[in-house]
Amino acid sequence: MIRRFAMLLSISFLLILAACGGTGNNTGTANSKDGAAEAGITADEELIISATNYSFDQNEYHLKKGVPVNIVFKNESGNHGILVPELNLRLDGKDSSKVIVPEEAGTFEMTCAIMCGSGHSGMSAKVIVE
Repeated sequence: MIRRFAMLLSISFLLILAACGGTGNNTGTANSKDGAAEAGITADEELIISATNYSFDQNEYHLKKGVPVNIVFKNESGNHGILVPELNLRLDGKDSSKVIVPEEAGTFEMTCAIMCGSGHSGMSAKVIVE
């Protein structure tokens, strides 16, 4: 009985992980919700975001509305990623850069995209589009 319960729990866990695994085609190429990759947009600016265990290198990152920017993610220690859903941005060790064109001004929460341990829930920063 315990063995069946453990097996069922393991299968459920794997299904949950598979469902949370991604949002489709993210190959690390220039891409944005308005089709930056298809339009051949090149970045005017570059922003490097570094992560160490349970923190990003800055509390705030500033972008300009309408200006293409190449965002580069560097994992300095641990296993981390970045996620900003409103900017259609998810980067990690596999897909470490992406060109986006922020179309809306505002302050957006950036969180770690990979469960990285006990400090994961506090690993966040702000992305401010001006």
